[in-house]
Amino acid sequence: MLLVQVSVLLLSALTVLAARSGGGLRFLAPRQSKNDGFQNIVTWDEYSLLINGSRLNIFSGEVHPYRMPSQSLHLDVFQKIKSLGFNAISAYFYWGIHEPKRGDISFEGFRDLQPFFDAAMKAGLYVIARPGPYINAETTGGGFPGWGTRTSGLWRTSNASYVEAYTGYMKAIGGQIAKNQVTNGGPVILVQTENEYSGVQEPYTEDSVYEHELKTLLRSVGVTVPFTTNDAWPGGHYLDTDIYGYDSYPNTFDCFNPDTWVSTAVDNIEYFWGAHLQFSPQSPNAIFEFQGGAFDPWGGAGYEGCAQLLGPEFERVFYKHLFAMSTTMLNFYMVYGGTNWGGIAHPGVYTSYDYASGSAIAEDRTLREKAYELKLQANFRSVSPAFLTSQPMNLFANQGSFTGNQALKTTQILDVVGNATGFYIVRQTDVSTNAAQTYTLTLSTSIGTLTIPTIGGETLTLNGKDSKIHVVDYVSGSTNILYSTGEIMTCATIDGRDILVVYGNAGELHETAFKFKSAVLAATVVSGTGQIQTKVLAGNSLALQYRTTSQTVVEVGNTLLYIVDRANAYQFWVLHPPSSGVFAQFNTQNPIIVKGGYLLRSVSTIGGTLALKGDLNSTAPVSFEIIAPAAFKSATFNGVALTVTKTRYGTLTARKTATFPAVNIPNLAALKWKTADSLPEIQPQYSDLLWTVADHQTTVNPTPANTSVVLYAGDYGFHTGNILWRAHFSAMGGETAFAVEVQGGSAFGFSVWLDSTFLGSWNGDAITSVFNATFPFPSVLREESAHVLTVLQDHMGYEEDWWAAGDEFKTPRGILSYSFPGSIGTIVSVWKVAGNFGGENYADRSRGALNEGGLFAERQGWHLPRFDDSGWAAGSPMKGISHAGVAFYRTSFALNIPAGVDYPLAIVFTNSTTNPHFRAQLYVNGWQFGKYVNNIGPQKSFPVPQGILNYSGLNTLGISLWAGDVAGAHLDSISLKLTAKVESSMASVTNQAAAVWAKRPAAF
Repeated sequence: MLLVQVSVLLLSALTVLAARSGGGLRFLAPRQSKNDGFQNIVTWDEYSLLINGSRLNIFSGEVHPYRMPSQSLHLDVFQKIKSLGFNAISAYFYWGIHEPKRGDISFEGFRDLQPFFDAAMKAGLYVIARPGPYINAETTGGGFPGWGTRTSGLWRTSNASYVEAYTGYMKAIGGQIAKNQVTNGGPVILVQTENEYSGVQEPYTEDSVYEHELKTLLRSVGVTVPFTTNDAWPGGHYLDTDIYGYDSYPNTFDCFNPDTWVSTAVDNIEYFWGAHLQFSPQSPNAIFEFQGGAFDPWGGAGYEGCAQLLGPEFERVFYKHLFAMSTTMLNFYMVYGGTNWGGIAHPGVYTSYDYASGSAIAEDRTLREKAYELKLQANFRSVSPAFLTSQPMNLFANQGSFTGNQALKTTQILDVVGNATGFYIVRQTDVSTNAAQTYTLTLSTSIGTLTIPTIGGETLTLNGKDSKIHVVDYVSGSTNILYSTGEIMTCATIDGRDILVVYGNAGELHETAFKFKSAVLAATVVSGTGQIQTKVLAGNSLALQYRTTSQTVVEVGNTLLYIVDRANAYQFWVLHPPSSGVFAQFNTQNPIIVKGGYLLRSVSTIGGTLALKGDLNSTAPVSFEIIAPAAFKSATFNGVALTVTKTRYGTLTARKTATFPAVNIPNLAALKWKTADSLPEIQPQYSDLLWTVADHQTTVNPTPANTSVVLYAGDYGFHTGNILWRAHFSAMGGETAFAVEVQGGSAFGFSVWLDSTFLGSWNGDAITSVFNATFPFPSVLREESAHVLTVLQDHMGYEEDWWAAGDEFKTPRGILSYSFPGSIGTIVSVWKVAGNFGGENYADRSRGALNEGGLFAERQGWHLPRFDDSGWAAGSPMKGISHAGVAFYRTSFALNIPAGVDYPLAIVFTNSTTNPHFRAQLYVNGWQFGKYVNNIGPQKSFPVPQGILNYSGLNTLGISLWAGDVAGAHLDSISLKLTAKVESSMASVTNQAAAVWAKRPAAF
């Protein structure tokens, strides 16, 4: 994921390049399909990817397996993606999760990638695998393992120590990918090596040896499909690959101002086509990350602001512009974000990774409006083969083009192989405007030049923050569409009859014209109340003028034309019955078109019956219209027979009413809670005998230690969560305070105690990653008195390492400096450190090394199911604690949510202003699924997926509460809330297997 901006110089240079090349003139001769020399299933030429010789439009969305540890839910997410018209997903794989201890590589439990690949196969989605070793992805260390912070040498280079570090993982992950390649009957069609290998820290430069070694290593373990790269911008980096691609995030990440667009935001990416011709004319124009949403930082606006900034209007303008640049390989980052559970996140993001709040599928797996807008575009691309051999004709020369309206820009792209079909993408010159523009189109067609609309002197309309794709000489089956200003959602030939669905905004005027081989045929409204006007044109052509309001169905010869507004267009689903063989779910033949329902997942055929599977989210009756071969006379929905009626024009209609069974959602605040102190380290009787002694005199970390011993948590194997430090010293008699500089990453905090006395806290803010504070002692210390200082700090994750050879991810977490004001000679006799129990030898193999931090409760396993808390005192987090410190709370509750529904749940806090400075962590059945920082926010609602939550039995809920003020803290409220109710055909969910509590020998 891109974190830097394109330089102005690069933009200018490539703009000139594109202008000199005519902005897209046809100077590329058609080539033979290319391959990588290792297989011949996945090939490519300068236009598109091909699978087994057939052109494939890659319409892909990013999904990360590690951000959904409930593996049973991969299929649900993938079926939704498939139903939206996507044919691929892209996925990072996270080195730090698979090898948290050097040499101990695991694909156990939630780290097992096979369920992820299997779900993609079952849904019928190809996979673009992105194994790193570096991934960025807003993950701690950018995906690097924590032990890398104490490994010498520059990373992301051919440095021998780095090569030695990544070799084991890359061989292991390469083997996992190889066995799941399309050549072995799996879904993987492309493999990306490295990630955004674009920026290199001076004085170093791009390391071609490193690039070559990565590819050689993956080939050595059996990876044969083509390699890709994603340049962080079209800058010509890492060109020695099979298919070069790039990233773009043009609408920025300012979710605080969701209605503000940069007026030239689309213009600023129009140079991409020229860059493509310069750097990779032999391969398709590929964007491997295009903005599908926005991440939100600590203290940010919240994801709902991002959803507004990057909503359906953004899709209509920016995604259609990618169509205008013949981007035949396109991946959106993200389509489903998931959750930064445990310590997955880097300091720039919080628990939620609802990046998809600006995209299709929300963190709780519900569909947003953006999903339906994506569905319109995805389905149009999938039925437009002419697009796959198209090129833009007039980039940088398109203001006023074809319309004469300088407030509009129109990009023409033409099929340079078929030499017939044209696409005209119309947008506002100032994409930030909300003003509407009227226009006519003067276009060359196969019957001559036409000014459209052709009927009645009418004009077309383009609203602000909108864009349209108009077509000329577009063929569907036996139907020749001379032109259409109504946008095409889909088309199909069923029983020899052509089906065409066109749409526009409600009330807009549009025209669609048909060209006949002989006599002009009549147009007849067979359903709906819409009015049409017709006009016979030259060349046996007939123009239809209409307004896109509700739904009107028109018969025009052999064509059944559906004219719908956008809201109705959203309701159409294009489904394909499975074929046979391993790739049955990848079938794109014999479409069945169904209108109606929140989600339709699939269709299969049983004799003369269509078996539909889908989801409903409303108690209002849902009307279905099924466009299918006449041989199918009956239908079922989720196994229940539908009462069908045949329309006068041959389709089937039916109705279905959803039922939502009542369920008991427990009142968390009213449950019986138990509590125990989780900071016994400040008590006089506490012994730190079993703690790790911090005694390193040197470090290979690029940040030199400024203390007598190294006080970096990573140097001692602790890489996540809360870290505790203890300093034993004998006073010299003049000490008046303790001054300390602590580094933990953005939004971190720390608290300090002298013996049992609270000295104070830095409670953090959204941006500060290192803080220097002085904490006065209650009185001057007595000479030769023995004391212990305890520092509790938050570790917000490691920085990413976007600049290769920069080693920013090694920025330490811990104590950078300290002193004792009033006494320059005071010496700490021993420093000790505690983090997650076992450090890199992490105790909980089932949930991995990033699930636990160093709190006493975590080291003891109090957060795990079946821990016996019967001896604990009663106490609720709503009552909290009355002093600075850490308390741990446990309770349990049962759920009984039946099968056949999808009822996503979230744990919700109320922001407190009365005791603002506290940090809380949520543990659901042992999984850390929420980190709440009250004074920073913004997240208050923490979705927890089924499979982590047991929907048919007992659940354990734990909460750590760290109060940073002397008066303590409490939760104002905590509740378990349904975020949606859906009657669902999703596959059954199995609870994710994970360890329960067992006594941990030597836990301290």
